[in-house]
Amino acid sequence: MVDGVTETVRTLAGRYQIGELLGRGGMAEVHAGTDARLGRRVAIKLLRPALANDPAFRTRFRQEAQAAARMAHPTIVRVYDAGEETITDANGHELQLPFIVMEHVQGRLLRDIIEDGPLDPAEAIRIIAGVLTALEYSHRAGVVHRDIKPGNIMVTPTGQVKVMDFGIARAISDSSANVAQTSAILGTAQYFSPEQARGEPVDARTDLYSAGVVLFEMLTGRPPFQADSPVAVAYQHVSEAPVPPSRFNPKVSPAIDAVVLRALSKDRFDRYQNASEFRTDAESAAEGKVPQRPEPTDTDFQSTLFGVNPNRVSGAEATVRQLTVDEDDRIVRTQTRPPAVWIWAGVLTMAMVVVAVVFWVFNLSGPQLEPSASIVVPDVTGQTWEEGSEALINAELEPKQFAEASGDVPSGQIIRTDPPSDESVRVTPGQLIKVWVSTGPQQEPVPAIAGLPADQASQALLDAGFKVGETRTIDSPDVPEGALIRTEPEGATAPTGQEFILFVSSGTVEVPNVVNQPSDVASAALSQLQLVVEVEVDTGCSGGSVSTQSLPPGKHPQKSPITITVCSAD
Repeated sequence: MVDGVTETVRTLAGRYQIGELLGRGGMAEVHAGTDARLGRRVAIKLLRPALANDPAFRTRFRQEAQAAARMAHPTIVRVYDAGEETITDANGHELQLPFIVMEHVQGRLLRDIIEDGPLDPAEAIRIIAGVLTALEYSHRAGVVHRDIKPGNIMVTPTGQVKVMDFGIARAISDSSANVAQTSAILGTAQYFSPEQARGEPVDARTDLYSAGVVLFEMLTGRPPFQADSPVAVAYQHVSEAPVPPSRFNPKVSPAIDAVVLRALSKDRFDRYQNASEFRTDAESAAEGKVPQRPEPTDTDFQSTLFGVNPNRVSGAEATVRQLTVDEDDRIVRTQTRPPAVWIWAGVLTMAMVVVAVVFWVFNLSGPQLEPSASIVVPDVTGQTWEEGSEALINAELEPKQFAEASGDVPSGQIIRTDPPSDESVRVTPGQLIKVWVSTGPQQEPVPAIAGLPADQASQALLDAGFKVGETRTIDSPDVPEGALIRTEPEGATAPTGQEFILFVSSGTVEVPNVVNQPSDVASAALSQLQLVVEVEVDTGCSGGSVSTQSLPPGKHPQKSPITITVCSAD
């Protein structure tokens, strides 16, 4: 039952079998499921029919689901498939119900973890770093999540962070559904950015604000703004300044306070401008280092990836504004002399100073001035972390290690540095150098294909991004002929592009020679092969051993009947 609609289809798209209910939210229900074609466990999200009544929403939802499905990253819950299924409501009317098929993740929602109380600051930073890694990847792909909240973040038993529901919030917010239809989304007002609350266009910095709210809640056990209604909470996001999280949790350091408060800036240009910057400051704060934020200068006017901050005014712009204000708004001058006299006097003085400096520089007899010391980052790519970090330290630089999957660089070797090793890029001694070290090829889940016909098993591996090598036929007492017994290598995960050897059942077993063996030993050996054993007694001999067997040694079909003749006991 979904919002009063009786679901008559228990299998979606002819392949996804719907299982038990895992959770229910304002927009959808999530069920465990099985992909019958690939034999793997999945999570199936069934959106509420109220959202499906809008054709524009269904179109945008399909487009956003396709965009989300193209994102493949360890910190993002994979979207395998999406579509619509015809269902019948209580009145017998047919409706189109959108659904999403996602990676099934074992773990707990961050929302449930926070309900247990505030997290240790180090653990909170570790989790938000995983969220920001996912956002960095999605933002580079041009996808803004728009609904970052603890209910969309999973933490696996091994501590892996997984972010879900990319694209769904955008499909809903862009649809023409009315406020009543989208009231479920107002439940996330606690994580709204000020621009979302004002109904303005959003960009990647909107996700970073919501991530700041999530970090605040992990540190304190409560969101930064609370009120009796979602509208009141949204108003607080626009108009009220957040308090430092240390006010609620004394374990939070001033460095972490600074990171959270910057992430929660009302002005998007005062916030972190990208996920990488946010993550770097958060990790530094966890180590006790207060992030240093450079002051804007007139040379850059706080220019960012998103343009120039309209709230910042350069010196030149301030002058133009002064010259263009209304006459009544100008500052009344009180001097009696004409302003031009002072202006020309200043210009003449500066010209004389410039001439004097130029003359002095060209007539220096001592050593010439040298540029400030700078160095080139040593090329450490291909070296191990120990070797590369030592080379950087010897060059008076400060290396910091970051992990990254790579199918080209062996595990443990350095992939790249930032800033890079380049003669045209010079750095100052003591500068922080980011060093990315390979963790080897990215691991992907291996589909559950044991027991499938060989052609289906091969296709499932290919669909999952793996390669299929040779197929070998081996005996099996119970796996049907032509079905997969096992693969080589084996395991729940494997590197992307891994080649597998398939071991397929021959449908036969190797019947041994049991003549002259004790009857109990012979019966056990034949039964283990799942042959149908029948025992006859031979009174013409004694000793209890097997005198004859009806099937000669060699290969025979599975579960074949075999009769052994046993000499009567002494």
